[in-house]
Amino acid sequence: MAIIITDECINCGACEPECPNTAIYEGADEWRYADGTSLEGDVVLPNGKEVNADDAQEPISDEIYYISPDKCTECMGFHEEPQCAAVCPVDCCVPDDDHVESEEVLLGKQRFMHPE
Repeated sequence: MAIIITDECINCGACEPECPNTAIYEGADEWRYADGTSLEGDVVLPNGKEVNADDAQEPISDEIYYISPDKCTECMGFHEEPQCAAVCPVDCCVPDDDHVESEEVLLGKQRFMHPE
């Protein structure tokens, strides 16, 4: 399951540098699959989606920090718990019921983005 940032976000930015996948972006900022990962050029994601890792993607939110669910692994493979939730002063980093994934799938995404 990916993590989502709720509209209670105060835009403090504490979560962004904690994400090992660079899946967290400031509101209105474009994001890329390549940001903070080993991905580059044309790739097929573990979910079968074909993308160019270097292409800018539309912001998911224009107002608050947001998490790209395609890049979020709940910090599996890096930490014991999601670091965004651990540092959030208002507890607005919560499980995203719209993106439920097993531990196996999350670890697969982590290995895909960081094969080294």
